[in-house]
Parts: sequence; structure tokens; C-alpha cells
Amino acid sequence: DGVLFSGDVLFQNSVGRTDLPGGDMDELLTSIRNKLLILPDNTRVMPGHGPETTIGMEKAFNGYLR
Repeated sequence: DGVLFSGDVLFQNSVGRTDLPGGDMDELLTSIRNKLLILPDNTRVMPGHGPETTIGMEKAFNGYLR
């Protein structure tokens, strides 16, 4: 089983902030889809803060990623 330490990029049912200078929601979501969501569904996601989740749970329930 793999583990992803996602920092402030991917959270349980959320994604990182893009309202700060240089932030770009489209770029963030494209990166998440192309780099993270290709990982196996059972990959554990350890965000910088908040509860642990999995790639599969985020694919299924994270409204930002639909």
C-alpha cells in the first residue's frame, strides 16, 4: 500500500487554497487529476492538516474533483 503526503494540495473533501498570490484553481485541479488521481484507489493520503483519506475516497466524494 502506498502513502501520499499531500501537504496543502489535497485534503479530505477539499483541495488547497488558490486565493493567494500566484494561485490558479484550474492549474491545481489539472495537476491533481494528472499526478495524484492516477495513483491506486487504496493509496493513503496524509494531508498537511486534517484527517487521513484515500485516493479512492477523494475520487468518489471530493466535489472539487468531479
